[in-house]
Amino acid sequence: MKTPLARSPYLFESERLGFRNWSWDDRPEFAALNADEKVMAHFPQTLSEQQTVQFIERLQRHYQTWGYNYFATEIRATGEWIGFIGLARQEYESAYTPATDIGWRLKTAAWGKGYATEGARRCLEYAFDELQLSRIIATCTERNTKSERVMQNIGMTRLGTFKHPRLRDFPDYERCICYEIRKR
Repeated sequence: MKTPLARSPYLFESERLGFRNWSWDDRPEFAALNADEKVMAHFPQTLSEQQTVQFIERLQRHYQTWGYNYFATEIRATGEWIGFIGLARQEYESAYTPATDIGWRLKTAAWGKGYATEGARRCLEYAFDELQLSRIIATCTERNTKSERVMQNIGMTRLGTFKHPRLRDFPDYERCICYEIRKR
């Protein structure tokens, strides 16, 4: 008799990565990531531990409402948590919203390994094939060339620039770029 296979802890997987919902056990590593000035260079400020807890709570509520979020992301071979890659509904006022956004935030040790591109491609497949979404956007500040390169690498098309309404109080970050991809 065969031994049953262990159930994957992931909602879905890519070649090297696993994507799952958030756990309170993620808090210490996520707080460290959000406090890293290099990781947060294209955001107005780093996040405190309390702000990270609030972010996890928002992600969990988002999952309950929409069935997806910016997924906690791990390297499957080791189980190492590396940050998030995923999807979030955005309803702030702009020419490009409301829409579902694809985004990523990875710890510096995971940079330069192709994880953001691999994970974003897999999240797009999940969005189009499993969630039956028809359009995904991505945004970043104009100076965030690394994120913009990921958007290009996953086949997104640049729509234009806009002033992000949630960054009005931060003029150095307010000007953003929006990309889009539609289900084929």
